[in-house]
Parts: sequence; C-alpha cells; structure tokens
Amino acid sequence: MKRRDQVIIWLDYFNSRLGRRQGRRVPLSIATRNPTLDELRRAAEEAGLQVMAAKEARRPGRPGERSGYVQVRKVEGRSKQLLLRELAKELARIRGAAG
Repeated sequence: MKRRDQVIIWLDYFNSRLGRRQGRRVPLSIATRNPTLDELRRAAEEAGLQVMAAKEARRPGRPGERSGYVQVRKVEGRSKQLLLRELAKELARIRGAAG
C-alpha cells in the first residue's frame, strides 16, 4: 500500500547498464554498474534515511525483471530527484570503498 509520507526508490534508477527509457533516472556520470539492493539500502541508511527494503519486487516498467526497491521517509525540502542524486553519489562511494 502506498504511503504518502514515503518515497519508493527502485534499484533500476541507478543502474548504468540501463538507458533512461529503461528506467535509469540519474546521469551516467553518477550511475553505478549493476548495484545491489543491499548497497542501496546501506547508501540510504548512511544518508540518514529510515529504510524499508523489498527484495523480490518488480518495477512496473520492467515486469520481467526482479530488481527490488527501498522505501524511505520523505525529507522536507528535498525533492525525489535531489534524493536520487545524493543516493547515487553515496552508492558510488560505497562501491569504491568495497572495490
């Protein structure tokens, strides 16, 4: 059930292997190649957001693929696009620290 105080952030939004038409919502310059749901959850937590993850969810734009999403509480003064950019940069930082 959709909650008005929450934002759903699909893993596909950050995948550099996807085009904009396939669901990527951040520029390639800050996108991550095949990010995992655990990395996205960790990025959201490190950004100070309250997180709930759903692993086996299918994004409506790509019903044949299971990608998953995190659901975070909206932050006053931050648009979804700004939030996506912040999470993309945090994902890149996490991926860089792990690799």
